[in-house]
Amino acid sequence: MNPQDFLGWNAIFWAIALFIILCIFLGVRIVPQSEKHVVERFGRLKSVLGPGINFIVPFLDRVAHKVSVLERQLPNASQDAITADNVLVKVETSVFYRVTEPEKTVYRIRDIDGAIATTVAGIVRSEIGKLELDQVQSNRAQLIERVREQVAAMVDDWGVEVTRAEILDVNLDEATRSAMLQQLNAERARRAQVTEAEGKKRAVELQADAELYAAEQQAKAKRVTADAEAYATGVIAETIKESGLEAAQYQVALKQVEALQAVATGQGKQTILIPASALEAFGDAFKMLKGKL
Repeated sequence: MNPQDFLGWNAIFWAIALFIILCIFLGVRIVPQSEKHVVERFGRLKSVLGPGINFIVPFLDRVAHKVSVLERQLPNASQDAITADNVLVKVETSVFYRVTEPEKTVYRIRDIDGAIATTVAGIVRSEIGKLELDQVQSNRAQLIERVREQVAAMVDDWGVEVTRAEILDVNLDEATRSAMLQQLNAERARRAQVTEAEGKKRAVELQADAELYAAEQQAKAKRVTADAEAYATGVIAETIKESGLEAAQYQVALKQVEALQAVATGQGKQTILIPASALEAFGDAFKMLKGKL
């Protein structure tokens, strides 16, 4: 074999080997877990390569875009908004998102970060404009949820998913802050007065309940006393019915004797005038007692 022919065959062999190596180098693509690669063929979308080893057609296909699928955070943004009761507030927001469909992200929107930031600002202004200042402060969680839902619906065509959309702070100007502080102090004073009035009302109600209870107990005591007297009267009446008039006269005479005895046992010196009827009562009592004995 001619040495020139040998060198020519070697050159062809090496050329073919280099071509094969170049085809393997251009046709094999290793995609990291955190990325997706967008492949174009003659300037048109061909496919999206996922993580791992992928194969493309050398010289025809090329990786046009390498898109990270990691979650991203937009810089905290601050925008002015006007509430339904015409109060100017400054709202600070924070947004987290990640790319889910790179082919939409690279072919439908140029600046995805700027587009999402603008969309969030517009939605926040719109939602705050529907609420009064007190509602913005008290319904922060509901407001954030509505903003997140609307942002997610707006950016769906861009192939991204909004994972978080937060309203970090709602700031007021100094004049509005001072007016709110005065309103808050007035509300606290009103609540204190209401609490004091309710306490006094409750005290009056408890006092009335106590007096009513005391009256009820007194009425019960009187009713018990009246029942006892009625019982005693019934017993006496039954005795009179059985023993006749002499028993009644005996009881009356005995009561008169007991009354005179109570007067006689009083302190100090006193003069007791005994009526003639009392002396007769003594005599009648002794007679009745003697008759019984």
